[in-house]
Amino acid sequence: MLNAANSSIAPRMRINAAIPDVSKHIVSSAALDFLLALHDAFNARRVALLAARAEKQTQLNNGALPDFLPETQHIRDDASWRVAPIPADLQNRRVEITGPVDRKMVINALNSGANCFMADFEDSSSPTFANMAEGQANLFDAVRRTIAFTDTASGKAYKLKDTLATLIVRPRGWHLEERHITVDGTPMSGSLVDFGLFFFHNAKEQLNRGTAPYFYLPKLELYKEAELWNDVFVFAQKHLGIPNGTIKATVLIETILATFQLDEILFALKDHIAGLNCGRWDYIFSYIKKLQAHKDRILPDRTQVLMTTPFLRGYSQLVIHTCHKRGAFAMGGMAAQIPIKDNAAANDEAMARVKADKEREAGDGHDGTWVAHPALVPLAREVFDRLMPGANNLHKSPDISAINQTVLLSVPPGAITEGGLRTNVRVSLHYLAAWLNGQGCVPIHNLMEDAATAEISRTQVWQWLKHKAQLADGRTVTQDLVEDIIINEATTLKNGGTLGTAGVKLSAAVELFKKITLMPDLYDFLTLPAYAELG
Repeated sequence: MLNAANSSIAPRMRINAAIPDVSKHIVSSAALDFLLALHDAFNARRVALLAARAEKQTQLNNGALPDFLPETQHIRDDASWRVAPIPADLQNRRVEITGPVDRKMVINALNSGANCFMADFEDSSSPTFANMAEGQANLFDAVRRTIAFTDTASGKAYKLKDTLATLIVRPRGWHLEERHITVDGTPMSGSLVDFGLFFFHNAKEQLNRGTAPYFYLPKLELYKEAELWNDVFVFAQKHLGIPNGTIKATVLIETILATFQLDEILFALKDHIAGLNCGRWDYIFSYIKKLQAHKDRILPDRTQVLMTTPFLRGYSQLVIHTCHKRGAFAMGGMAAQIPIKDNAAANDEAMARVKADKEREAGDGHDGTWVAHPALVPLAREVFDRLMPGANNLHKSPDISAINQTVLLSVPPGAITEGGLRTNVRVSLHYLAAWLNGQGCVPIHNLMEDAATAEISRTQVWQWLKHKAQLADGRTVTQDLVEDIIINEATTLKNGGTLGTAGVKLSAAVELFKKITLMPDLYDFLTLPAYAELG
């Protein structure tokens, strides 16, 4: 436990965890002073906005539906405004790779041949303090091109190539706290900690190297949350004495409420925004969560909820249209597939699905796409090189005349099956065990799963149980059925040898999964109760 000694902030601020040796320079007195300034200026607004989220959820639970805001109609109707110019190293974003901030991943992602690398403190990272602090140290070294790594097991050495992906950092969402850093006994915002430490240490260095601090902003629900980020950016740039507008952010449109506020989000961040991204997996989770009380909006098995279904296709096309109208980029979603090394036929089939998905994105007008594995970079690049010969697709805009509230909230066809229920339980248990063991990005069934896909899985189980959904074979989803499947799938995981070191957390994962699925009220995020279980 460290009191922030030798700093003007003592004794208000405390670090209630062991600081890794490699990260001692990250939590310097000057950096902590900056975090305290961010906390004092913005945390009260953050808390108020989270309360506004809860109020909106209550309205939805009482029968309301998401819709476009009448009070911001003037922003949507005003055709004159556009976002500020976008820097040269963000003009071509055709392939972006994402992953956690561990040292080997950072090196491999920067070397992957992708145009950009999103270094993720959020959904693909388990937020132990060691992971977060070491991740900041890894990015500190990456910015300065001094990062290197030697695998002690294999002896293989990793270092940076001459040509690297452009670095973009994703801090944690507004709802997540960093309980290991407190101010006056109150945990700091994970968003402000992740943003603040990276920006403080690296912004000027990045400018000296011909780039700038770029961020992905997750989980926004209301445009006022974008206004808060904009004010944070203005404050931070003034604090370091760098020009306003230096920071560029891309907002993940991964909540269904945000889809009805696209123009407003772009407008709120117009001096600091580079584009929007279709975070498809969290979007499906958000659909379930926000419409949790609506019995007529129950989704079928996750595998049947494809980007070609009307509510997802409509949302992605609306994102493209809105972005291009305002001079911003519209990024496509994640290809979570990873190579299947022991089955050539299955691998070919998986890669064909990825190719078709990327062809849809490029054809619709997306300016780039996401992949989770370096092996998919060439595939995605070939598609976008073929269908997007220029640096981007700003000249393209899909027809959105038929996209309205009804389409954006439509329920895709499909069945709820025992297989889908079992898969949801298995994925949730596997992922939670790994997350509690400090691993936030997990290969499961030849997909790279993160918190977003685990969120879909556990909320589907909750939704089907809550509304007594009927399986395709005629049975009703009951608590007895779900508990039997939990026991069965936990036993299969325990005996299957697939969990590795995460097996020690399986029992805790089972108890946590029961807590978040068998209760009458839906937890907002599985990471909130899970965080309390982390060391």
